Amino acid sequence: MTNYFRTFRPATPLAWLLPVAVSLGLLGGAAQASAAPAADKPRPGGTLTTIIQPEPVILTSALNSAAPTGFFSANVFDGLIEYDNDFKLRPALAERWEISKDSKTLTFHLRPNVKWHDGKPFTSADVKWTLENVWKKLHPRNQILFGKVTQVDTPDALTVVLRFSEPSLAVLSSLNSNGAQVLPRHLYEGTDILDNPYNNKPVGTGPFVFKEWSKGNYIVLERNPNYWDKGKPYLDKIIFKVIPDASARAAALEKGEAQYAPFNPVPLKDAQRLAQLPSLKLETRGYDWLSPWLFMDVNVDRPYFKDVRVRQALAHAIDLNALNKVVWFGFGKPAVSPVVSTLGQFFNGNVPRYPYDPARAEALLDAAGLKRGADGNRLKVQIDYLPYGDDYKRSAEYIRQALKRVGVDVTVRTQDTPTYTRRVYGDRDFDLAVVWFAGFADPLVGVTRAYRADTVGKNIPWSNGSGYRGDEANKLIDQAQGSPSQAERVELFKKFQSVVQSDLPSVPLLELRFFTVQSAQLRDTVSGVDQVYASLKHAWFAVPPGGSATVATAGKADAAR
Repeated sequence: MTNYFRTFRPATPLAWLLPVAVSLGLLGGAAQASAAPAADKPRPGGTLTTIIQPEPVILTSALNSAAPTGFFSANVFDGLIEYDNDFKLRPALAERWEISKDSKTLTFHLRPNVKWHDGKPFTSADVKWTLENVWKKLHPRNQILFGKVTQVDTPDALTVVLRFSEPSLAVLSSLNSNGAQVLPRHLYEGTDILDNPYNNKPVGTGPFVFKEWSKGNYIVLERNPNYWDKGKPYLDKIIFKVIPDASARAAALEKGEAQYAPFNPVPLKDAQRLAQLPSLKLETRGYDWLSPWLFMDVNVDRPYFKDVRVRQALAHAIDLNALNKVVWFGFGKPAVSPVVSTLGQFFNGNVPRYPYDPARAEALLDAAGLKRGADGNRLKVQIDYLPYGDDYKRSAEYIRQALKRVGVDVTVRTQDTPTYTRRVYGDRDFDLAVVWFAGFADPLVGVTRAYRADTVGKNIPWSNGSGYRGDEANKLIDQAQGSPSQAERVELFKKFQSVVQSDLPSVPLLELRFFTVQSAQLRDTVSGVDQVYASLKHAWFAVPPGGSATVATAGKADAAR
């Protein structure tokens, strides 16, 4: 399995960000931090205050794949496996695993003596129940990923055997806590899963135990003293602080009130200044597994967007290079396809393209019968943006200005995350929507969910928002899911990209380049390519906040604050 999984490794991981970082001076703080002598070994103790923005809607990634939930919940839950910094699989809840020669049987051998945070034993029954009741029925990515599982056998408490009707090779790329989070059967079985109170006071097997959620303020986790990975975690406590204002987040990091913040937490224009401070550093690792891309969903159920020429006109009207430079300060790359270019084996650079060409956009709108009126407008629509920060709002405002030039009058609409997801994925009460998805290491895991017809209007966040129901595209997805040949899957996905870029239900905008801002005294925050969706069990302070290295011992770190 390990050798197979390495075929998913993106081409030249992180190489894309180095020129950007150098040109903006973003490595200054990191370089200064690296000049300081490193401690010989991890020091236990201390409280880490991290920024989580926006506040999660739910605390369990098994039921909601939003980024804030994923960032938080991996500290409470373990996956069956973990990933290292080279995309290799390493044991977690599963000590080892085997796949049959026909790729239709996957067997996990679970770690013994693992306990849920309430003291109950973790067993194969938990995995079986979660797969059958959550992954296959409720999870926006796993419904297709585990859709070909016809039977789950549990011959004993520590063995789980998955039997597939067809090979599902992409499963190998999504077995961590974010991709395949296991829930405690004894707390969920027989309940309304989506309304279970433990969704917001989670009980996991992970390195940290949930203690408190003060909504609108903070979430507190404390060290799990009975964690199976002996000696970890090093930190005594993690406080996830909710700070909606971007300038306030920058100030909290600069003052040392927070020591860790992922997903471009500060205004991009402030990143260079903060990176130069000796107390902070920018960390660009830990996002490789995500393969994130920014795109604009077009509601194809709207009469004026049913015509592909109108959708093509929207694409031609947006200057992606300018969007990247003006809005994202170079922390991106114009997108060609919904599959990002760093996924080298899957990426198709020969898809239909829509270069910036306002004249072409106007001609297409004329041909579609949308003539300019007396006020100069052809069409009035609304655009909703993912409420994850100013970058997304400014993206919507940039698109508004771009479309105005070709006679499309756009109103930018603001709302909270629950309203946004219900509007786009449930009620479908929108025209255009700006959002980002993680494509992950295999298109079947993260990309195809944006195009599958069977999720339209089912209020499944981060699925098919455009309402696209392309028969050919869905056929290609199904074929790729069941193919036992990786070479065949690659060709099917390349054809899929050509089809969806011809139909254009969604307009790819940018391949995103995220960064984390953290204290220069915080060590080992990155242990794998999926770090932002993995736990901080390896993290430790060389010098704790408000204290000295000599007091950073277990049980005393809080007193040093």
